[in-house]
Amino acid sequence: MGETNETRLERARREVPPRKLQKQMAIASAACTVFGREGYARASVDALAAAAGVSTRTLYNHFPGGKAQLFQTVVTWTSSEVRDAQLARLHAVLDPERPPRPDELERDLVALARAFVGLMADYASHYALVRHIHAEADHVPAEVLRAWHEAGPEPVGRAVTEAMARLEDAGLLDLHGDAALAAGHFTALISHTIVQFTHYGVRPLPAAETDRLIRGGVGAFLRAYART
Repeated sequence: MGETNETRLERARREVPPRKLQKQMAIASAACTVFGREGYARASVDALAAAAGVSTRTLYNHFPGGKAQLFQTVVTWTSSEVRDAQLARLHAVLDPERPPRPDELERDLVALARAFVGLMADYASHYALVRHIHAEADHVPAEVLRAWHEAGPEPVGRAVTEAMARLEDAGLLDLHGDAALAAGHFTALISHTIVQFTHYGVRPLPAAETDRLIRGGVGAFLRAYART
């Protein structure tokens, strides 16, 4: 899974003086709000410093790389939080030691989909950043995009792939020789339409419509991959 936010924070406490760490966290927290509202390109260093209640000089003292380093810090931090939440929900619903029975598979996949989709409300500030990343991909530094993928989407994608492979080993799915592709299809089918319709949770759908889309996505996945 990689380094969690808890272990990262513990390492920072060992390596960074407490007052400096507290100031860095305060700046990053304020920056998260600004980036979520303005996006990467529009957010200025002056606005980021003002939101944190510090001078631009202080901001650069803590983040010498300026806006790009601060954005990478915020994206990595929030991505790690969401990743940890996703993995916890994945393991809670699809226990590696106890695969579902055939008549429980659809129920459990729907529960997993609901848990994943629900994170958009639980981590609204992160998904606001993701929305801007997709809209401004040509302006976001490549190293920031890479750090985001490495912190969140890639480890979650690997975990979902492993979960699907275990379901195949249990005789519940036929992944047609490509577990990663099947995992990608699952994620897309349960969330893509909801993400598009809600703009990453900005305008939530009625609960009944969200449930209809989730159940429809899981049903389509099972029609493609359930072992018959």
